[in-house]
Amino acid sequence: MPAALTPDPSPAGVQNALTPNPSPADGRGEQKRPAAAPGIGTVRYPRIVPRDEECAAQLKKRTLTNLYNQRPTWLDLAHQKLDAAVFAAYGWDPGISDEQLLEELLALNLARAKAEAES
Repeated sequence: MPAALTPDPSPAGVQNALTPNPSPADGRGEQKRPAAAPGIGTVRYPRIVPRDEECAAQLKKRTLTNLYNQRPTWLDLAHQKLDAAVFAAYGWDPGISDEQLLEELLALNLARAKAEAES
């Protein structure tokens, strides 16, 4: 039985060129990846192939710029999760202002530059 394929919410008329992960039954085994934080960096997107000219024109409009200009809810939530993970990693209060954030980043950068110059 072939490996299950994850459905993609593609626009009507756009199909995905999906290749299932190899299964242990075909002798190649599953591909091993380093462990990642849950929900971060774990999404794989299949290559999208338009089935006709109309779909190709629609697909051409799917750019990162357009995506960020539309700022769908799922993308905004993904950025909020990423921001929270970064703040937690650095031990910063998530409520700090942009100015305070830039001060913290500058201080880190200067400290690292100084340490590198001394080594």
